[in-house]
Formats: sequence, structure tokens, C-alpha cells
Amino acid sequence: MTDRRATDGPVLARLRRPTGDGTRFAVVADPHVSTRAEGTSKLFEHTLDHFEAALDDVGRRNVDAVLSPGDLTKDGEPWNYDAVDAALDSLDAPFYAVPGNHDVPKESDEHERLSAAAFGDRYGAGAFPYRVRVGDVDVVGVNTAGTADRLFESHDGRVDDAQLDRLAATLADARNPVVLAHHNFPPVGDQIARHRETVEPEMVELPGMRDPEPFAETLAGGDAPLAFTGHYHLPATGEYRGVREVATPTTCSFPQSYLLVDVTSEGTVIRLVPVADEVGLESAHAKRTADSATARGLTGIAAARLATMPLVDEW
Repeated sequence: MTDRRATDGPVLARLRRPTGDGTRFAVVADPHVSTRAEGTSKLFEHTLDHFEAALDDVGRRNVDAVLSPGDLTKDGEPWNYDAVDAALDSLDAPFYAVPGNHDVPKESDEHERLSAAAFGDRYGAGAFPYRVRVGDVDVVGVNTAGTADRLFESHDGRVDDAQLDRLAATLADARNPVVLAHHNFPPVGDQIARHRETVEPEMVELPGMRDPEPFAETLAGGDAPLAFTGHYHLPATGEYRGVREVATPTTCSFPQSYLLVDVTSEGTVIRLVPVADEVGLESAHAKRTADSATARGLTGIAAARLATMPLVDEW
């Protein structure tokens, strides 16, 4: 078995499942790559640099694959997808993604959009839900972000009945499944709601997952113990209907990080790996807190999570 270093970043979580003989993969979320915009808490002018830095760092860590729970681009612009593809050219490991709410078509778009089906062909393994083998686990990619005729005017998430039926069949044939989806389950969303109620009342209510129960129950029924999500741009975890969710921090703004995941015989260890130096992290923190009450609130939650890692330890 390939030697796995123990100093690849602070531990975010230790989970009992899944288990394996030594699979390593990275999860890179919400890069929001933009080559023609600047500013906001997403630091658009640095998004490509941060994404490339994450891929460069991942490339030195002997991973079996790189996963992304979406929002690869600012708003699905063709030129930003071209920049994502150019960055991925340097990656030796397979790359599998699911679309985020900023990747799928919206009614207000004034540019050509990549359809959800085309996204699956380009960054996944075909139609959603797809399944690919990565070492000891089957990665199952689910589209929660919608299509041209579903959630066309919304940034909310949902898994419709047709995809749920296919997901149940996919999980029935899966071995050691790990799920990849963009939107979050209620326990993670509730953490933001509590922060808004008790600390930052001017935060806006963020788009979330509509009708999450059937999705979670399908995952639990298919014995899928772990789901990686993105969307809220902060490290967090929760358990819903027996499914452990690990929300992945963004590479675009504080705390500019990705997750490094080791599936071992004892269980799964998840580490958080920053892609910026101390000055870069401090600068991103300052800019994100100054952007808006919502950005300030999300930054405060992220900082609290960083100070209390590991967020869960089932060992």
C-alpha cells in the first residue's frame, strides 16, 4: 500500500465509515472560476489562482481522484469553463464533479450555458446520478442544482422523483458508496440559521435544499453513509436521516481550502488543506467580513469551525 503521510492538514473529521485498504481522494468545492470579474467576498480576481493552487497541491499528494460538489464557474460562462478545463489539464488524477446552482442555466442568463446533461458528460461519468469506482469506494454523483426546465429561476436544490428512482437503482449496485452533491441537508443549514438568529440578524436567508427527506432516505436505504456537499462556502458537518454530511469549504474565499480524504481499514479521516499562505488567509478573512452581513456571518461560522476541529470524531 502506498505510504500516506499523517501531516496533510488538520483533521476535520474521523468517521467509522466508509472503510477500505487505503484510498485517497481530494474534494475541491465552489471555486467560482472567473476571468472577467473582480471583487465581492468570492475574490473573483483570485478565483483561478486559488483553483490552480488547489490542483497543484493535490497533484503532490498521490490521490486516486479529485471530486468537486460544483460551482466550478462564476455563472456558467463558456470562457470560465475554458479556464477550468485549462487548469485541469495539469491534473494527473481523474476529476469528477456535479453541478452547483451557479453552473446550471438560469432565466436571466445573457450568455450560452452548459446544460446539466452536457456538464455530466464533461465533468462526470454521463447522466445523473452517475457512479464511478475510486479505489475502495463508489462515488455517486447527484445533480441537486436542476436543469433548464427545473429550478430554472432558483438557486435552491432538489432531487426530483425520476432521479431518486435512478439513484436507488444505482446504490443497489454500488460498493462502499460515497455521495457527491452540491446542496446541503437541514442540519448544516440550521447551523447558519442559528447564527443568523443569535449573532448576525441581518444575514439573508440562503438558498437551500427543497424536500430533502426523500433524497436522504434514498441514500440511507442504499447504505450510503457519507455525502460531500459544498454551496455554503464553509467547513461543517451534520447527520440527517442516518447520512453523515461533510460540507466542503470553498477555494475562492476564506478559508480557501480543500479536503483531503483517506479511507483506511479503521475508517475515514478527512483533513482540511489551505491553498493560501497566512497573509492570503488573513486578507481573505478581512475582505469577506467587510463585504456584507451575510458574508461576515459565514466567515464567523467558518472561523468557529476551524477553531473547534475535529468537527466530529467517531473513532
